[in-house]
Amino acid sequence: MKRPLTLMAIGIPAMMVLYSCQKGMKSTEQSGSNLRTEMLNANPAGNIQGTVSVFSTGFNNPRGLKFGPDGNLYVAEGGAGGKNSTVGQCDQVPFPVGPYTGSPTGGRISKVDAAGIRTTVTDNLPSSNANEIIGGDVEGVADVAFIGNTMYALLAGGGCSHGVPSIPNGIVKVNGDGSWTWVANLSDWLMSHPVAHPNPPDFEPDGTWYNMIEVRGDLYALEPNHGVLVKVTTGGDISRVIDISASQGHIVPTTLAYHGNFYMGNLNTFPITGGASKVFKITPSGEIKVDLLGLNTVLGLVFDNRDRMYVLEMTVGAAFPTPGMGRILQVDPSGKVTTLVSGLSLPTGMTMGPDGNLYVSNWGFSPKAIGGGQVLKITLN
Repeated sequence: MKRPLTLMAIGIPAMMVLYSCQKGMKSTEQSGSNLRTEMLNANPAGNIQGTVSVFSTGFNNPRGLKFGPDGNLYVAEGGAGGKNSTVGQCDQVPFPVGPYTGSPTGGRISKVDAAGIRTTVTDNLPSSNANEIIGGDVEGVADVAFIGNTMYALLAGGGCSHGVPSIPNGIVKVNGDGSWTWVANLSDWLMSHPVAHPNPPDFEPDGTWYNMIEVRGDLYALEPNHGVLVKVTTGGDISRVIDISASQGHIVPTTLAYHGNFYMGNLNTFPITGGASKVFKITPSGEIKVDLLGLNTVLGLVFDNRDRMYVLEMTVGAAFPTPGMGRILQVDPSGKVTTLVSGLSLPTGMTMGPDGNLYVSNWGFSPKAIGGGQVLKITLN
């Protein structure tokens, strides 16, 4: 999961991998008509089909984002980290990533209206950062999702191993006044339900949850460091959909979409080479196979109402991670790939708006991301 390159702050969970733990893992890649085999490590020529504009600014490490039933956009933010240490109190994230320091506040959710004006829903959620030696990898609120009129938030900056023993990682319900109540403690669940193939040199006891979606009234959350997809009911019941590590090893799964089946993107192990990331298809019963090859650092997936998949790549064709090298691909049902936009800077999340356009968290990490994070609007031509 993570790490150092030029000692730069990588403010999203599961961003680098110090060691590969895939020895002995059985590949589940498929061949034939069920697998789209376009190799995308080279940019598809031309075909720039989207127009980019800045929709809103002023975010602190923006991550997942969703439109609410009120038509406003809600953005999960990592925050700015914290200074509280729990060394000696519990298991820590191994050096050089750990130990973390954290704060019970600073993780934020923002609301953005149609004019792009940002207001704070709550900043009373945990935020933490990794060892200062590697620049302070910031984690906080990873994503939001809605069931009816109720907003739920996925916490990634909490837990004793992140310097926040009073607030574990998990899912909370966010009330209209900005207060929140517990739904599910995912820190405890991870510790009591270990995956088949954890990566000890790069292990985060509380996890680094990254993506959450709603499907038929339940929440599905994806954890990159352990490599697991879980289902969480509104009553707080947690069940494993699939232990991704069991068949794939430490591939760092990052993002999730649902289109009849689950579709999952990944980063891959460090050092991440061009074309090494994939999109996997996961059935509701937990069967997994590769759907699309040749991708780069996938951090966002969405589908439109014409069955086209949109893939957000954080860095393409350069040393990872590199500002200005992000892009969005459109993949139609036949497998044809089109580059919608390129030149994005460290994008970390993507959603489809009610207007049929894409919205992307830009400058989602790096020192610039504290106060300098953006939401971009990608108008589809």
